[in-house]
Amino acid sequence: MNKKTVYPTFTDKDKCTFQIWAPVAKQITLLDLTGDRKIELERVGEKGYWKKEVEKCAPGMRYKYCIDGNDSYPDPASLSQPEGVHGASEVISPKDYQWSDSSWEGIPREEMIIYEVHPGTFSGSGDFKGITERIDHLVELGINTIEIMPVAQFSGKRNWGYDGVYPFAVHDSYGGAEGLMKLVDACHQNDIAVILDVVYNHFGPEGNYVSNFGPYFTGNYSTPWGKPINFDGPHSDEVRNYFIQNALMWCRDFHIDGLRLDAVHAIYDFSAKHILLELAENLEQLEDENERKYHLIAESHLNDIRYISSAEAGGYGMDAQWSDDFHHALHVVATREQIGYYSDYSNIKDLSKAISESFVYDGKYSAFRKKTYGTDASERDGDQFVIFAQNHDQVGNRKYGERLISLTSFEMAKVAAGAMFMTPNIPMLFMGEEYAERNPFLYFVSHLDPNLNTAVREGRRREFKSFFKDGKEAPDPASEKTYNDSRLSWRIGNSTEKQAMFDYYKALISLRRNHAALKTTDKKNMRVSDFDNSVMIERWKDKEFLLVIMNFGDSPGAAKIPAGLKGDFVKIIDSAAEKWNGPGETAPDKLTANDQIAMPESSIIIYSKQ
Repeated sequence: MNKKTVYPTFTDKDKCTFQIWAPVAKQITLLDLTGDRKIELERVGEKGYWKKEVEKCAPGMRYKYCIDGNDSYPDPASLSQPEGVHGASEVISPKDYQWSDSSWEGIPREEMIIYEVHPGTFSGSGDFKGITERIDHLVELGINTIEIMPVAQFSGKRNWGYDGVYPFAVHDSYGGAEGLMKLVDACHQNDIAVILDVVYNHFGPEGNYVSNFGPYFTGNYSTPWGKPINFDGPHSDEVRNYFIQNALMWCRDFHIDGLRLDAVHAIYDFSAKHILLELAENLEQLEDENERKYHLIAESHLNDIRYISSAEAGGYGMDAQWSDDFHHALHVVATREQIGYYSDYSNIKDLSKAISESFVYDGKYSAFRKKTYGTDASERDGDQFVIFAQNHDQVGNRKYGERLISLTSFEMAKVAAGAMFMTPNIPMLFMGEEYAERNPFLYFVSHLDPNLNTAVREGRRREFKSFFKDGKEAPDPASEKTYNDSRLSWRIGNSTEKQAMFDYYKALISLRRNHAALKTTDKKNMRVSDFDNSVMIERWKDKEFLLVIMNFGDSPGAAKIPAGLKGDFVKIIDSAAEKWNGPGETAPDKLTANDQIAMPESSIIIYSKQ
């Protein structure tokens, strides 16, 4: 395992070893701003590291690094930035935290029900404590895994998290390192795993001082969000080490159960061994040491199974990846919206294919992209794909941040949820969807530099000009109102609609977690067919069998039970039920082979073999 630690670590009660990578520097001076000291670091080895064990140190010490006697900057591997992205770094000791999760064994990936959460807008307090106080809600719902949007220190107090500039420092307004540890600890005590969203493809635009220390960036490629990371050029060994150490820190010191890697298609690396594979190998070694599994989930829009293939098969060793195709196909049949990239998805057959084969674009020509893309994923198990009816991107990158419930009917939203839970893939909810939250989730920032806020505002305006042509202005990303409007409203018990949807989600999740046919992620134990505006899914495991019929049409439809099915089928879920605020059940309680069933518009009905 790569052992080159890049952040301050305590070697004794009052002794701390500082290390920094600055290959071009001729002198590195540690400025102890708490003790008013200047301490010269010593160059070690040939790769550009500087190091010094310093006495009379304690957690809370503030410091910066001075390069060649000129300007001073925060530590690129700072563990805490209590004064923000431009202020001094703070020495902390994560290993001093007293954990209470010694019996925690993790959640197998195939059993995960993921809940994506933004720490700032999930609760009124806008921090980790606010999530901790709602754990009972997650437990009642049936969630066993949360995925936290990026927490690395970013400029200002309001941000999605993808503008982080200190990957090792937990944002101070969320509660810092200790706040995150307390949340993870509380989750584990309630049998909930924690996945952390991390960004290894770029740094944010403000407070980004790493290039003063070394060649962290490359000019050979480009990304829409900033300079790409130098993973394959001169000095790239230590840049790679920097991010590997980051991943190891989250899993080892913060007890994080897995990482969701943002936009891996923007991680450019032509090395003989891709950085993702090297990262996977290092985490595998940590797994051997700690005798537990750490999950790596990639986000990619390439539909490339190379990310989830083993090294022996020429892949990068990720455990799973997000599948946008399921979302896009589902969104189109649920909303009839076909603007932008949704124009590539046209009918119920696309959704049927996304369920049965994971990728719709598997070497198929895309009119929107004007190119052929994708690979065949039909033989891959479902637990290698995370699917969703909503997520932060698909909601927040809309002009007005509308959630699915605001784009379609209450009944159709229930069908979409059912479609997600009935597949063999890993389902992921976006916070609030479980109770039909109607507050938007908008894009928001609070950069300290007003010019950056202006640039973001103008950039969003240009983007929406081609995607949403209604002539209206989008909410200002830099406005505090935009942020506040994006907060969850809660008060579930005060709303018939919210309570009905919450109870419906609980029923679906309970079925997903307890029915043998849904617990298997083997796509071979499934048959998917489509007709008119409907999709039928047959799932089985040993003697357990489920029949799922979904009507995405605006008018009633009819379904015929397959002739080859034997035995009686008993209805266990009907989205039209009045208890879930539906129009009332009309489907029969029992079925046998060849029976016809009248399907109400926008409905899902689930039968179990008796």
